Amino acid sequence: MDAHEAKQRAKDSIDAHRNLLVEVSHSIHAHPEENYAEHHAHEVLTAALDDLDFDVTRGAFGMPTAFKASTGTRGPLIAVFCEYDALPGIGHACGHNIIAAAGLGAALGAAAVADELGGRLVVLGSPAEEGGGGKVFMIDRGALTGVDAAMMIHPADSDLRWMTTIAVQQLRITWNGQAAHAAAHPWDGRNALDAAVLGYMNVAALRQHIRPEERIHGVFTDGGDKPNIVPATAAMHWFIRAANLERLEALKPRVLAALKAGGDATGCTVSYEWIDPAYADLLRNEPFESLYAANSASLGRVVLEPGPAGAVVGSTDMGNVSHEVPSIHPMVSVAPSGVGIHTPGFAEFAASPSGDDGVVDGAKAMAMTIIDLWSSSQALESVASEFEATKR
Repeated sequence: MDAHEAKQRAKDSIDAHRNLLVEVSHSIHAHPEENYAEHHAHEVLTAALDDLDFDVTRGAFGMPTAFKASTGTRGPLIAVFCEYDALPGIGHACGHNIIAAAGLGAALGAAAVADELGGRLVVLGSPAEEGGGGKVFMIDRGALTGVDAAMMIHPADSDLRWMTTIAVQQLRITWNGQAAHAAAHPWDGRNALDAAVLGYMNVAALRQHIRPEERIHGVFTDGGDKPNIVPATAAMHWFIRAANLERLEALKPRVLAALKAGGDATGCTVSYEWIDPAYADLLRNEPFESLYAANSASLGRVVLEPGPAGAVVGSTDMGNVSHEVPSIHPMVSVAPSGVGIHTPGFAEFAASPSGDDGVVDGAKAMAMTIIDLWSSSQALESVASEFEATKR
């Protein structure tokens, strides 16, 4: 069987299962679940993979909502990642329901020709991408052992060859002061909220003097209980982002110093925790991207390079995967230009007809790219050589 015939069979299989893929996408969208609580999504996806005759391991890698599903007995091993966690308050505003269903579709499409081409496939269900680092723990527990290449797609407002990813680490910080009656004897108090506000203002001043690709953003998680009580505690949750892990390590102490200074100014003590794992930047692989782009174009979706007119900037634990094996993380358009991810508007498009088209087209483009890697040793060698040349 040549690659052209195999790709057609994969596309036909995906079309035959379109209703299943859309049903899975909409079911996950209708049941948004946050980090490590994705029990409904886990059950929906593993049940579908069971029905498709994959060898399924539920609760894989020591995580109740992770899974591993395999097919094929010989040849190169390609991993497809599914994400399915949601955001607090705005549900699937990142469209992880599309990622999950497209990953399922890519797997069933490629599985239709795995035996004839001599290829192996593993579908990795990774919980808690939105800050919980599911893929990092999976890597540490052997999820990528023997994997030759890995991929996933992510919905957006345009078709892009890659997501512009930057490294990130989270910080939780608490200021401790002294409670007092705010009217009767405020001089006895040490205001932890003042300390936190001053820390926030220090970070705002710091933003003037960081690199263009760096980001620092935080929210107050505790600001006191009642206005007539001097707040004894205040707390914040921060994301610190930089171009890569090395630059992130240089930025972290500057942010921490700015925040701690608020405590020094108000007589409050500070405690903090850097939340592991950190997310790495995504190592691009141009030959791999080009395979996907050509397959997407054959479906009528021209995949562009990110630029001033269109780019998605963020952080993902797929970045950590890309430092272990050759990886791609292209974006598939499901919303009109200008409708950004992590917004209520994008959540609506994630379960719309355009979102359903993104599921099917993303599945086909990935399945065809898997077939390229299975059917051409030259293509796989090119991808592997690029990885060796660029990895740090």
